[in-house]
Amino acid sequence: MKYTPGQRVIIRDAEWTIRRVDVLADDGYELVCDGVSDFVKGKETIFLTTYEKDIQIVDPLETKFVIDKSSGFQQSLLYMESLLKDVVPTDDKIHRANKAAMDNVPYQFEPALQALNQPRQRILMADAVGLGKTLEAGILTTELIKRGKGKRILVLAVKSMLTQFQKEFWNRFSIPLTRLDSQGIQKVRNKIPANMNPFFYYDKSIISIDTLKQEALYRSYIEESYWDIIIIDEAHNVADRNTGSQKSKLAKLISSRCDTLMMLSATPHDGSAKSFASLLNMLDPTAIANANDYTIDDFKDKGLVIRRFKKDIADQVQDEFKTRQIFKIRSNASIYEEDVFSYISNISFKNIDKQKRKGSELFKTTLTKSLLSSPIACIESIKNRIKRIETLEDDYSDDIDTLKELQDKLLEIDSSTFSKYQELVNLISKQMKWKKAKDDRIVIFTERIKTLEFLKENLQKDLKLKDDQIVSMTGSTMSDIEINKIVEDFGQENSKVRLLIATDVASEGINLHYLSHRLIHFDIPWSLMTFQQRNGRVDRYGQEKDPEIYYMQTLSQNEEFKGDNRILDILIEKDDQAAKNIGDPSAFMNVYDEKEEEKIVAQAIENQTDAESFSQELDSNAQEAEFDFLSMLNEVDEDETRPNNIAGELIDSLSFYEDDLHYATNALRFLQETQESQKIEARFEEDRIELNASSLDDLKYRFKMLPREVIPENWYFMLTNDLKTINQEIKESRKSDSAWPNIHYLWEQHPMLEWIKDKLLSNFNRLQAPVLKLNTLNQNEMIYLIGGLIPNKKAQPVINEWVGVKFIDNTFDSILTLDNLFKQTNINTKKFPNSGNDYDISDIESNLPKAITEASSFIQQKRDEYEDTMSTKVLEQLEELEKLKSRHMGQLEFDFNQESKKLEKQREIDKIFNDYHQWIKDSMETESTPFIQVISVLKGSEV
Repeated sequence: MKYTPGQRVIIRDAEWTIRRVDVLADDGYELVCDGVSDFVKGKETIFLTTYEKDIQIVDPLETKFVIDKSSGFQQSLLYMESLLKDVVPTDDKIHRANKAAMDNVPYQFEPALQALNQPRQRILMADAVGLGKTLEAGILTTELIKRGKGKRILVLAVKSMLTQFQKEFWNRFSIPLTRLDSQGIQKVRNKIPANMNPFFYYDKSIISIDTLKQEALYRSYIEESYWDIIIIDEAHNVADRNTGSQKSKLAKLISSRCDTLMMLSATPHDGSAKSFASLLNMLDPTAIANANDYTIDDFKDKGLVIRRFKKDIADQVQDEFKTRQIFKIRSNASIYEEDVFSYISNISFKNIDKQKRKGSELFKTTLTKSLLSSPIACIESIKNRIKRIETLEDDYSDDIDTLKELQDKLLEIDSSTFSKYQELVNLISKQMKWKKAKDDRIVIFTERIKTLEFLKENLQKDLKLKDDQIVSMTGSTMSDIEINKIVEDFGQENSKVRLLIATDVASEGINLHYLSHRLIHFDIPWSLMTFQQRNGRVDRYGQEKDPEIYYMQTLSQNEEFKGDNRILDILIEKDDQAAKNIGDPSAFMNVYDEKEEEKIVAQAIENQTDAESFSQELDSNAQEAEFDFLSMLNEVDEDETRPNNIAGELIDSLSFYEDDLHYATNALRFLQETQESQKIEARFEEDRIELNASSLDDLKYRFKMLPREVIPENWYFMLTNDLKTINQEIKESRKSDSAWPNIHYLWEQHPMLEWIKDKLLSNFNRLQAPVLKLNTLNQNEMIYLIGGLIPNKKAQPVINEWVGVKFIDNTFDSILTLDNLFKQTNINTKKFPNSGNDYDISDIESNLPKAITEASSFIQQKRDEYEDTMSTKVLEQLEELEKLKSRHMGQLEFDFNQESKKLEKQREIDKIFNDYHQWIKDSMETESTPFIQVISVLKGSEV
């Protein structure tokens, strides 16, 4: 017996698709199979024909026809709909994500369309802060799940983002990610044997990259694992900056362990061509041969990057982005502060700055920066420096005396004479007239932990806040669990929290805009990238009020500090200018790294650069960016990168039912009537279904491996497909302690629909097809509804279509598309009577071979058309691959002098290109024989 990839076989009473066939030494075969039927779906198993004696190849000619006697043909309609939901799209359009629980804004579909148009879906989504990159990732993930390419998913996020990302994927897309924070990892380890890979335990999980990098053991686990999709959030953190970063090494490894890779970052490069190339080469290892010397042409046609700013999509979102309001809050320095300002402006050190590293700031500048945060932060800087220099051999006694004198002056400043703090209290209590309302929460940013501690202690007292109304968040001193709890509480209406004080750990990625539109910079950052990240926490897609951004400054009579404040004023103006015009504030300094930006500001302050000159320098940088490939992407003709009219790219999938609610309602009612062994308790409303699943063991088993947060209390499910209800429920869920919606979104990606679908597929036995008599067809007409599938060498469907094979007077007439079949029969819109009587079906049986031949011929023709198109593409891809490989090999001569290292790198390049070569062939080359399944037969009857 000959076996080929793509064949359907029955082994051990379960149906499988053969993915790969290998000949063994004993002339038997090793069959690598993917499960198709209920209990094995999604499982991969290897069978040896030497030991499996009863392997049956599924032959459509053996199909047995069964007259459907159910009322309104519900048994058949539900069965056919369940099969139809498994049909895989083989084009590059959006088929499912346009029905997710979100507003359909065109720009958010463009990254998915760009990725689906490429052979491999690997893309850097680099939209500006607040544009919804998580939603964009969810859209592409959903489309890949629909295509059978999203069974195993791994998300890497910063620790403050774990819960937020997890909830967004579930609430909007019904994608259940298990959170593997420090507690989650431990729970998994407790459940599995000590030597078992924890990444095999959950198919879909989210974990902090900081957690992964901590243990060397994880590296071996990752090397043994493979995922369909990996998503790296805040991907700029994993770029290679020649620092030997563990994160970068880990990301490079992880990027090789998946088919699809998505990287998300609003700040995707640091001004270094080499650093940016490291991200591109994680997406496509063949992309960049020389990381120090490449152009936009090296990657623009690969669809690897997409980047937009608010100004690019303003016409699509209308009121979704509110108008940012900027306020500069200034306080006059107290006499004690003026004394300190004067002392620092005249300070000089004998030895402290002698050991200063090249490019680092003077210690006087460090003191200035900490003082502009708070006196207590400046005292901390002094203590730390004294502690450090006391251990050194040189004589620092004079410098220590100077620092101690400054410390004494700082100690004279208490909360009452700390003018900026007093102005903060005045701002909140009087200018804002803050009532501590649950939907008017305040975020205060400071970069100094000592300032944060001071603010928390004093604001609680002066604003009369209870312990549970004020919280603080730092990155270095808090676990991922603690951080996620604070972020979750801040967004919950039921939570008592009203004021959040945070260091810049909270400035990256997290959503703080649900109940807050006011953000205060207690100290002004010296980096425009930090401005962008901080402000993006409340000024983002979905904010319902105008964001209010407050910048606090202390005004001094000291000329030097006046100049410092003017420099900081320029930063405020440039961030506002970027938000309104150029989009990316990083362009003003053109270094794309927070620390490097801070050095530029420090240099301006040390050199006492006047504000006008500093402003002109920044404007010049924005005009003449040294590394600006991302802006060049916008110059690529949009016709080449993404469609002009997004509406034509969003497909309304064909269905036998009006929507998923009607399908699920009819399905559950049918199961209530026919499943005697299992009682299904369900209530049906016009806009929802309520299901008590406490006794449904098979459903509970499916949820066993999902996050516990998605399981409702007492297993009582409430589901609706009404988007208005779902959006309101997501808002309402922020009022409760659980912070997860009680009402679930009812659509085809929800695990409940998967359970319903699989139960209905057992309505008919294997190789059975229902027969329906329809009065919309003439008595002499009948249509075989047949599904045809041709996979590639990776067992992924390349052609997957349903066709109607129409006969008139027992003679083949025509092939109908499913859409035309619906139009001719109205089977998807009309209710049909069913007498339930037996009738002669011998003509159906006798015409079956001809129907299968015609359907096979049609599918084969589709394959030939595909092959004609793809053969050229495959040839072009392989030729391009050879050119790229030659460039990579040529670069070896310049990069390596040592022969052994050159050979090692050569082997690495050979492997990369050989693997990619094989991937292209396996993905684009098809199997020769279609798999045919007879779905049903529609037979004409008397009107």
